[in-house]
Amino acid sequence: MATKERGFNTLSQFLTRLEREGEMHRITAEVDPHLEAAEIAVRSMREGGKALLFERVKGSQYPLVMNVLASDRRIEIALDGDPATIGHQLLNVVEQAMPPKPRRIWNAARPLIPRLMSARVRRTNPLEPRRAFDQPDLGELPILQTWPEDGGKFITLPQVFTYDPITGKRNLGMYRVHIFGPNETGMHWQIQKGGGFHYYQAEMMNRPLEVAVAIGTDPALLLATIAPLPEGIDEVMFAGFLRGRPTEMTRGKSISIDVPTNAEFILEGIVPPHDRRVEGPFGDHFGHYSNAAPFPVFHVRAITHLSKPVFAATVVGKPPMEDKWLGDVNQLILGPLAKLMHPEVRDIWAFYESGFHNLLGIATKQRYGKEAMKTALSLVSDSQLSLTKCAVTVSEKVNNRDFRAILRAIRDNFDPHYDWLLIPNVAMDTLDFTSYTMNLGSKMILDATVKMPDSASGGKYPPRAPSAYFQRTGRLADDPKNMDLRIRESKVFEDVLLVVKVEKEGRDVVEKLVADANIERLPKGVKIVAVVSEDVDLMSDMEVIWGIFTRFDAARDVIFTRSALIGSSPVYEGVMGIDATWKVGYPNPCVMSEEIVKRVDARWGEFGFR
Repeated sequence: MATKERGFNTLSQFLTRLEREGEMHRITAEVDPHLEAAEIAVRSMREGGKALLFERVKGSQYPLVMNVLASDRRIEIALDGDPATIGHQLLNVVEQAMPPKPRRIWNAARPLIPRLMSARVRRTNPLEPRRAFDQPDLGELPILQTWPEDGGKFITLPQVFTYDPITGKRNLGMYRVHIFGPNETGMHWQIQKGGGFHYYQAEMMNRPLEVAVAIGTDPALLLATIAPLPEGIDEVMFAGFLRGRPTEMTRGKSISIDVPTNAEFILEGIVPPHDRRVEGPFGDHFGHYSNAAPFPVFHVRAITHLSKPVFAATVVGKPPMEDKWLGDVNQLILGPLAKLMHPEVRDIWAFYESGFHNLLGIATKQRYGKEAMKTALSLVSDSQLSLTKCAVTVSEKVNNRDFRAILRAIRDNFDPHYDWLLIPNVAMDTLDFTSYTMNLGSKMILDATVKMPDSASGGKYPPRAPSAYFQRTGRLADDPKNMDLRIRESKVFEDVLLVVKVEKEGRDVVEKLVADANIERLPKGVKIVAVVSEDVDLMSDMEVIWGIFTRFDAARDVIFTRSALIGSSPVYEGVMGIDATWKVGYPNPCVMSEEIVKRVDARWGEFGFR
């Protein structure tokens, strides 16, 4: 009996399968890559639509594909299985290997043997000769502008290959590519990115870094590109594991590094040392524009492609977007591995609604008092999780992937005097704008676990600070008749979170609502008051999470009813207030222009939609 062939070698193979499964929609009408294609893709995706193949893109001879992995079904087709099952199987293999016992390892590894045996690289020649542009001209490609205030066109699904100039180790990452000209682009190496570390080494050696940018690969290599693997772990080998067959690589045409054999397009070139140009702005996955700033410059020496290539792109912005599925599949597969270093962890989950990095739920089994806080400190200091803004720990039986369940845990188990920790002046996501300083910000941890008696303290926490030490919040507390000043709407979530919508910035409203004199006017049981801007729909949990967690800096915008400094240790009491309003100096949220919305409305049937 013939063995079933696993995985896909090319994007085109995957698209053929999607079309056979009824998961792809062809658009034959001409589409403008300037905003129109993005609006169509986002609208279709939010209606639960299929992958979109734009056969005619204005200004380019090449077709464009979007929303390729924007559904659970398409993810399962790509992986030939359920990502959560793969994650648990992978964890089981590693756990059974400690200590190594052949029979236990064999029983655990058997379901994953084809994947494990494929976690390697195969050097091959292309099945067909790769064709090259006579002169590298990015203007021939159907590159998108996705939001009105973007600084220009951007490649939004670039898979960037670099090699450490000292060790030769490979890194594969996704960093947006801003088009500067026919053969020059920006290279947005954000903080804590492997490609940026390679460039740092090359720049210290005063030598250019060879770079290849693949556009349009098989889905396993795409998913591996964005996987939050530990530094030094090869994403290309991980793609082989996901695919169930080795990744095929070959030497580049104009550079001395290996590139994926079957990518639809490959841009080859160098990033010289000490070369910077202003890159951006760009509508990013926090739902706001990231500000323009100097970044390294990629000089394209060659563009190669398959005989009938398809250009791949995506849109990021206010969630949900396609990156919801891309991010979730990776944490379903890799998240369980957190238990290897932290056996007390039951589950970790980064919320796509917050742009992933802004809210992390951690479910733990505590074995001594405050072990959950220790665990959270470790997790938010590790690799990509080090960019987490807010982490909430809950007990092991709480569903940490459910925002409402987390709120109920906060309602029942959170006391700011003992359970809130602020960590100021630390490295933060490059895309986070709330501290007004790139790559710098603050983070906070809320411990909402059921508290354990600690034998060392006789089951008691240290006594609270004397009330005389505390300062009161609320310079407007003497004006209770204006409690609703500028308040447009409010809603209470799980009896613990009061979200208030206001017209403008909300600092004075937060101070008023959490002030001592006004606490009794709040709904009974409320522990957190968050003030948000008018563009947040309080009827949508997704929008509430987005509207709160992308728009505050923990050190700058969080206050409490009472605060005190005991020695060098701050302590807090009362209600937590969060000013999560859009503020002067913040970049604008991503909103499509009315002209484009009306144009797509008028042409919707022309695109084959009902």
